[in-house]
Amino acid sequence: MCGIFAVLGCADCSQAQRARVLACSRRLKHRGPDWSGVYQDEGNFLAQQRLAVVSPLSGDQPLFNQDHTVVVVANGEIYNHKKIRKQFTGKHTFTTGSDCEVIIALYEYGENFVDMLDGVFAFVLYDTRNKTFIAARDAIGVNPLYIGWGGDGSVWFSSEMKALNEDCDRFELFPPGHLYSSAAGGFRRWYNPVWFAEQVPAAPYDPLVLREAFEKAVIKRLMTDVPFGVLLSGGLDSSLVASVTKRHLVETEAAEKFGTELHSFVVGLEGSPDLKAAREVADYLGTIHHEFHFTVQDGIDAIEEVIYHDETYDVTTIRASTPMFLMARKIKALGVKMVLSGEGSDELLGGYLYFHFAPNKEEFHKETCRKVKALHQYDCLRANKATSAWGLEVRVPFLDKEFIDVAMGMDPEWKMYNKSLGRIEKWVMRKAFDDEENPYLPKHILYRQKEQFSDGVGYSWIDGLKAFTEQQVTDEMMSNAAQLYPYNTPVNKEAYYYRMIFERLFPQDSARETVPWGPSIACSTPAAIEWVEQWKASNDPSGRFISSHDAAADHANGKEVAVVANGGHVPAPNGAVNGTDVAVAIAA
Repeated sequence: MCGIFAVLGCADCSQAQRARVLACSRRLKHRGPDWSGVYQDEGNFLAQQRLAVVSPLSGDQPLFNQDHTVVVVANGEIYNHKKIRKQFTGKHTFTTGSDCEVIIALYEYGENFVDMLDGVFAFVLYDTRNKTFIAARDAIGVNPLYIGWGGDGSVWFSSEMKALNEDCDRFELFPPGHLYSSAAGGFRRWYNPVWFAEQVPAAPYDPLVLREAFEKAVIKRLMTDVPFGVLLSGGLDSSLVASVTKRHLVETEAAEKFGTELHSFVVGLEGSPDLKAAREVADYLGTIHHEFHFTVQDGIDAIEEVIYHDETYDVTTIRASTPMFLMARKIKALGVKMVLSGEGSDELLGGYLYFHFAPNKEEFHKETCRKVKALHQYDCLRANKATSAWGLEVRVPFLDKEFIDVAMGMDPEWKMYNKSLGRIEKWVMRKAFDDEENPYLPKHILYRQKEQFSDGVGYSWIDGLKAFTEQQVTDEMMSNAAQLYPYNTPVNKEAYYYRMIFERLFPQDSARETVPWGPSIACSTPAAIEWVEQWKASNDPSGRFISSHDAAADHANGKEVAVVANGGHVPAPNGAVNGTDVAVAIAA
């Protein structure tokens, strides 16, 4: 993980402007504390803050071709870089061991090469021969990138908003799966998978194909020259990542450098569901397990830093980022620079509990498409920025392009919750790894119900946040919310509190427009709210407030009841969707 920054076509090429570019780039130093570099050609500047994970003794950036006519800064992991290097034997001279140097070799044959990169990335490439440049971002947006425009017509790029928000007239998220070309005059999409059209696929479910695709995705992400580990919450996704890593680690070059012991990490409040489940999985797999505890007050004290690094006021993202932010600092203190994590599974496979109520497979599939397309604004943003705040890199095998093709290419009927057939959420993944002869995980872990990260670290974390923000934001403040924040108006006191901090840190109109907004239940998109009438009255995105969650429902006097936002119980309004009882908690 690195921080990149570039200004192209600047009218000012003075030493003062160079100093300004360096100052902006240093705002990204947390992303790359190992080294920094800058290149200037008249009014064109490229800078990088490096976190050295691959080839730490070489590969400092910017990177150049042999005659220094092409220069690139990149934040990426290119997992097929060795294969590409072989293809250019005798055609291109590589000068470093950096996996990102292959970008230059591929560019020599034109701009349409980005789909040949297997990995995650954000890069800016400048060609001194014709004074043109290109920039690109990976398929799903695992690595962040922003684009801005200066008053002098210059184009700015940055890994994070904080490096350009004060200097650009306007700026926005660089869209995932796109390339920006100065020669062509704008954006074009380079990532065009079949599923993007949201047409319902018909391929049958093949558990062995799904398993093989995921194992390949994990193995390729073990490309590292520094110590690494796995994030392990004890849920299905992180447990499978840990299990596959442990099983195949011995086959990798990483094992030759660091041995076959695998370190795992978890964070939570004392007594939280994740701590217990993670400890059990770690014992089963034989990892060297590290358990970090935090208090609600620890989390509250970190919120302003979290918002600064995450650059969002989205409630769910901040809730989940805070424990991850605290854990990342502890992990980095142990000398670990890279971890694998389980983000992306719920979006691809319909793992969130609200998917139980999808009215048909068409709606189910469209919702998974919407969720995957929005990942760069939610879980990818959280996983990347909350950890890079401390110079820790997170890799996410579920978002491997080949695995995505398999997961999104199967008939969604197989992914749907079906009680009569014994299929719970993410059944296709559970079944694929349900190996009786050589088990990957204990059965009860393999079939553990979904927890949102902010819930799994301890239910009192969210309750504590709500109680704290209730004290900080008065009813009078809430009554004026629409006047003070007419764009994406906060709907509750917790959202209002986060928005106050965000506006103080990032007061520009462009900044607030980078944050997604809209009603959500258990992390749904606004479109899925239409599935159940009662959901429209909820204003809390926690997964606990869907009655299919074990912790949210209790049978009392034959009535379904659900936990509400303040921790009490009320009779839940009931209906039916496809024969499934519906009970939804109305958040207070």
